[in-house]
Amino acid sequence: MSALSLREQLRAAADRLTTAEVPSPRHDAEVLAAHVLGVERGELITQPEPDAEFTARFDELVRRRADRIPLQHLTGQAHFRHVTLRVGPGVFIPRPETELTAGVAVDEARALVEAGRVPVVVDLFAGSGAIAVSVATEVRPSMVHAVEREDDAVTWLRRNAAGNSIIVHRDDVALVAQRSLSMLLGQVDIVTANPPYVPAAADIRDPEVAEHDPPAALWSGDDGLDAMRMLADVAARLLRPGGLLVAEHADMQGEAAPEVFRRHAAWTEVADHLDLAGRPRYVTARRAALETPVK
Repeated sequence: MSALSLREQLRAAADRLTTAEVPSPRHDAEVLAAHVLGVERGELITQPEPDAEFTARFDELVRRRADRIPLQHLTGQAHFRHVTLRVGPGVFIPRPETELTAGVAVDEARALVEAGRVPVVVDLFAGSGAIAVSVATEVRPSMVHAVEREDDAVTWLRRNAAGNSIIVHRDDVALVAQRSLSMLLGQVDIVTANPPYVPAAADIRDPEVAEHDPPAALWSGDDGLDAMRMLADVAARLLRPGGLLVAEHADMQGEAAPEVFRRHAAWTEVADHLDLAGRPRYVTARRAALETPVK
């Protein structure tokens, strides 16, 4: 048995993480302890006092977290809506804000099912597959495609997609309408995306993001909107008239991101939406009915 009780070890770990300026020190200490014990965080209070093996493993994880290794890399998991995703180095860790973007897609897909249709959903810049997995598991029947270019991210995407009836495409979003998804032009009901949106000159201060999130998931040209412009073009080719696009953006892009779609002839009903903290977070738009398809 360890010389220190579990409560004492948790307190010491939280103090160490506080010193390291980890944003949620007590929470992270408890998550790491639960991970070592193989229990849920809420079950820590019922656990017996730890042994020396626990202390050694816990101390090592706390040390790495204090070095600002992302918590999700240490546990191998990220919780998102109603699913637990497998994540690690090489893939963007899904954020709670993106649950709202996924929720819009889920609601739209459910409405289509209630109308007697099987919704066709395409998740572009899919990363770990957070949005795609949410739609596939919450809306049945549905046909979900997930597109990701980066090799490491595709590895995690395939792991999360397995068993969830998601078709994974390793492809470049800029070319997917001509290649992997050419058979779906004008037939997709919903396109979702959490594209890269960080401007090239931005200073990322969070070490977990700057040092561990893949650059391809972050940077997007001088104004952070290069991927959004690409998305406006590609989604316009994929969606049927009336089909829905929902895309996340940075909180300072609440006017600029919707403007990308308002300037594009393929889109109507463009609107921006706030997150739970009242910050601009995602844009929605409908595919207009055009006499001439987007090339």
